[in-house]
Amino acid sequence: MPFFPSTPIKKSPSNKDLRTERETATKRSTSSESEPDTTSIESSAEEAQPKDAMKTHNQSSQPVLGSSPSEVSGKGTPGPEPNKHRGIRGKIIDALYPLAVGRAKIKHKKNRKQEESKPITADQIRELIHEKKLFEAGQHLLVIEKESYDEKSEGGTRVDRSEIEALYDLLKQQALAVIKTSVRIAPTNPELLQNTVRAITEQVKEDERAALEEASGKASSPRPRKWKEAWKKTIQESVAERMQVPSFDVVDGLSATAQSFLHMGKTMKDDLILVVQHIKPHYSKDFQVCCVYAECYYQLFSSQLEAIAEFELSGGDNTLLLTWVQNIYPNEIKNHPVLVKDLEEANLGSLLVLKQIKHLEETYLINESEFLKGCLARCLEMEVTRWRQGREPEKLHGHFHSELRIDAIQAVYGGQKRAKDITPDLGKQIVPLLLVEFSTFLQNYKKELERFTRENRLNRYFEATVIANINNCLSFRNHAEESMRPGQDNTNQQIFTVLNDIQNAGFDVLLQGLFQELQPLFKMINQKTWFSCTEIMNKIIACTSRHMSTFQTLEEPFQKAIVGKIHLHLVQEYITRLVKKKVSLKTAEQQNNLSKIIHKNASLLHTFCTENGSNATWLNPVLPSLAEIIKLQDTNAIMIEVGGLASSYPDMSKKHLSAILYFKGNLSSSDTKGILSVLDIHLSTRFPPASLFSAIKPS
Repeated sequence: MPFFPSTPIKKSPSNKDLRTERETATKRSTSSESEPDTTSIESSAEEAQPKDAMKTHNQSSQPVLGSSPSEVSGKGTPGPEPNKHRGIRGKIIDALYPLAVGRAKIKHKKNRKQEESKPITADQIRELIHEKKLFEAGQHLLVIEKESYDEKSEGGTRVDRSEIEALYDLLKQQALAVIKTSVRIAPTNPELLQNTVRAITEQVKEDERAALEEASGKASSPRPRKWKEAWKKTIQESVAERMQVPSFDVVDGLSATAQSFLHMGKTMKDDLILVVQHIKPHYSKDFQVCCVYAECYYQLFSSQLEAIAEFELSGGDNTLLLTWVQNIYPNEIKNHPVLVKDLEEANLGSLLVLKQIKHLEETYLINESEFLKGCLARCLEMEVTRWRQGREPEKLHGHFHSELRIDAIQAVYGGQKRAKDITPDLGKQIVPLLLVEFSTFLQNYKKELERFTRENRLNRYFEATVIANINNCLSFRNHAEESMRPGQDNTNQQIFTVLNDIQNAGFDVLLQGLFQELQPLFKMINQKTWFSCTEIMNKIIACTSRHMSTFQTLEEPFQKAIVGKIHLHLVQEYITRLVKKKVSLKTAEQQNNLSKIIHKNASLLHTFCTENGSNATWLNPVLPSLAEIIKLQDTNAIMIEVGGLASSYPDMSKKHLSAILYFKGNLSSSDTKGILSVLDIHLSTRFPPASLFSAIKPS
C-alpha cells in the first residue's frame, strides 16, 4: 500500500525497488551518525529523489516529528524548514535526518566534556609557573595535593608526591623572586605583583588550615610550608639590598659616613611611600604589609646608625646624623602625610637610644660653639683690614654702615637656627653658649677699636669709621635683647656693658674736637661779662651747630644720645662758670638781673639741643632752678627751691650750693647755714641718667 494515501501515485515500485531504497536509506543514516554533516545528507537525499516526484500536502510548514525549530533551521531561532525530499527514499531520509543530527550533537558534547575533564599534568603546571601565572599554577597544585593525600581518592594520585613538592619549591622560588622586586615593579607591572600576591595568599591560607589540623592531630600533608615566614624573610632581604649604598651614588664634599645614612634615610622614606601607594592595595589587611616593610627599614637603618654613632664623628657627620635622628626621621618620615597612619600602626621607636642622642647633642653644642668662635674671629679680622685700608664706609639710608654687624649677627643667628631646626629644645640649649662666644667677640672688637682710635687719627675717614662702628652697637644690642633667656643675667650684662663702652668711647672720640673748641668760649664768661654774655652763648651754639652735620650720619638713637652728651657738656660748663665764686651781688636787683640772664641762656641751650634731637630732658630744670635760688630773697622760699633741686640732682654737694649762694651778697651767715642744712635732711629716691654736679669742681 502507498505510505501516504492522499498522494496520487503514477507507478508503484516493485518489491526489488523498495528493498533497494530501504538498504540505501539505512546505509545513509548509519553514515550520518559518524559524520553529522547536514549539507551532505541533504544533498544526497536530493540526488536520490525522482526528478518527476510531486509534492503532497505533508510538505507544508509542519516540522518533522522529533525535531525542534532550532534544529530544523540550524540556528537558535525558528527558520525556514529544510527542503522535503520526493519519493519513498526521500521520505525515509527526511524521517531519519533529525535522529542523525541529534546523535551527532550528543557525541560532540561528550567529546568536549571529556576534553575539559582531562587532568592537568605536572609539565603544564611547570609551564604556568615559568609564564609567571603563579596564582593559576597554585590553584592546580592545591587540587592535586589534596588528591594525593586524600585516602578516599579513587584511582590513586595523578602526580607523584615528590613531583608535587618539586613544583611547590619552584612556585615558591618564582613567587618570592617577584616579591623581592616588589618596590621596583609595583608602579610599572602591578598585574604581575597582584597575581603573585594572590598565589601567596592562597598558600598562606592553606598553611593556616594545615596548622589547625596539625594542632588537632589530623595532619595529613607536609604542611604548613611556612609561606608567610618566607615572604617576610624575602622582604627583609629586599630591604637590605635597597639600603646598600651604590658605588656610583657619590656626592662630592660628603664623607662616606654621611653618604651612607643619607642614602639609607632617603631610600627608607621614598620606598615606604611607594609601599603605601602601590604595594599595600594588593594585600589583605591581615598581612600588615606596611608594618612589615616599615619594621624592616627601621631595624636596618637604626642598627646602622647605632654602629656609626659609636665612632668619633666629624662635626659635619655628627650634625647630619643628629639631624636625621631628631628631625628628618620623626618629622618627614614618621609624620609624612602619606605614611603617618600606617607608621602609627607599626609603632616605630627612635633611631637611637637616649644615651647616644645626648652624646651627639653634647658634641654638637661644643662643635657649634667652636665654629661660631672661628666665624666671629674671621669677621673681625676682615673688618679691621677694611679700617686700615683707609676706605670710606658705605652709607645705608644716609647712615655710615659696616658689614661687620651683618656678618657677625648672621653667624650667631645661623648657629641658633641650625640647632632649633634639629629640635626646639636644642635651640634653647645652644643660646647661652653662643652668647658667651658673642660676648668674647665684642670684647675683642672693643680692643681693636681702641687700637684703631689711638693709631689712626690722621686717617682721612677716621670719624666716618668710628661712626660706622658706633652704629654697629645698635644691631648688636637688639640681637642680644632678642636672645636673652632667664638665668643668663651675667652674660647679658657683660654684653651690654661692652656695647656701652664702645658707644661712649666712640662719642668721646667724636666730641673731643668740639669740646676743645668750646673751652675758650666758655672761659670768656667771667665776672666781667655775666651781664653781657648772650653774645658769647650765641658763639657757643654756632660752634656746636657746625659739628651737627657729622653726627647726622649716626643711627637715630645715637644721634639723640650724642646730642644729649653735648647738652650735658654745655650745661656742666655753664654751671662751672657759675660756681667760680668770682662775683658777689649785694642788691636784690642785681641778683634778679643775673637770674634773668641765666634763664635766657638756659632757654637758648634748651631750644638748640631739643631741636637737634637731645634726649637729655632731665637737664632742663637745673639752670632755671639755680636762677631762682639767686633771685629769691625769702630764706624759706630758697630752702624749698634747694630741696627740689637736690631731689632731682642728688649729686649736688654743699660746696656747689655754697658757690651758688655766694652770688647772694646780702645773705647772712646763719641763713646760709640753714639753707645748706637742707642737703643734710634730703634723701632722694630718684637718680638721673648721668652725674651732673659730681663732674663739676667748684672753686
